[in-house]
Amino acid sequence: MKKKCLFFYEEDQGNYVKDLLEVARQMYGENFESYALVINPLDVNVISGFDYLLAVKDQRLKDYDLINITSLMAECQQVYQFDAVIVLATQLGRMLSPRLAMRLHVGLVADITAIKSHPDGTIEMIRPAFEGKLLAGIINDGDGPTMMSVRPGVFLDQQSTAKIPEVLACQLQTIEDTGMRRISQIRKPDSRDIRESRVLVAGGGGVLKDFDQLDQLAQALGGMTAASRRIVDSNKADRTIQVGQSGKTVHPELYIALGIYGALQHVAGLNKVKHLIAVNTNIKAPICSLADIVVEGDAAEFVRKLTTRINENKQAE
Repeated sequence: MKKKCLFFYEEDQGNYVKDLLEVARQMYGENFESYALVINPLDVNVISGFDYLLAVKDQRLKDYDLINITSLMAECQQVYQFDAVIVLATQLGRMLSPRLAMRLHVGLVADITAIKSHPDGTIEMIRPAFEGKLLAGIINDGDGPTMMSVRPGVFLDQQSTAKIPEVLACQLQTIEDTGMRRISQIRKPDSRDIRESRVLVAGGGGVLKDFDQLDQLAQALGGMTAASRRIVDSNKADRTIQVGQSGKTVHPELYIALGIYGALQHVAGLNKVKHLIAVNTNIKAPICSLADIVVEGDAAEFVRKLTTRINENKQAE
């Protein structure tokens, strides 16, 4: 019998559908059915990859109403008896998943970054712990569905398909008046995410004083700037561009590591990087053993010279 997996689908996070499906695939192989729950979808025809789409169309149910969305997912669990419930660890997902876990009386493993499926059928969920200093492996041996939230950009789907889901009507039996109202809404200006960049210029402790210069090189290469935890903790960069266990997991085509030591916590954030260039005064730093090219020397000087050379070549064209 195939395993049943329920996914909470956020329309503005459609790029990560493949990540969610890969989690289920690593747990059950191809022996699973995928059900995606979506609230008031704009167009069900653009959602693909899942076997079934539980489409809820009720304007009384708001996208910020976690109380009623939790009740809806709990009712779906009663009807379909899912073996696993998988939520993307977005701002909404991080608030929704613990509420649902409490409602279903099951454990929750948050922000997982890896899955191990053991021969006896046991599923081990792996997540960073103690601020990314180590990895914890957690096994659910209780009753009820295996429930987890998944860090975006970690699981790369190896067998993506353009499967068109069968749309199933879904309705919450009783919508509670929670008293929640959206008084106002301010949308942040659209900003790029380092997980979407093909080129990343990343700085560590070796360029702490010169981190601001990395933007020029990233711009010249058509990429983005990223940072190690050392840079973020020193208030030189925002945590949104941090790479590592306590930051984001990235998979660019080119990753330039400037003055980065490359401890386990940082390396864990590099997922299938195609090409890696390490610039460091210490060629025995762990990051150098992973690099395609190692440049021994001052990383800040490397940035200045490479930026100048690229810009000169562009002007000569």
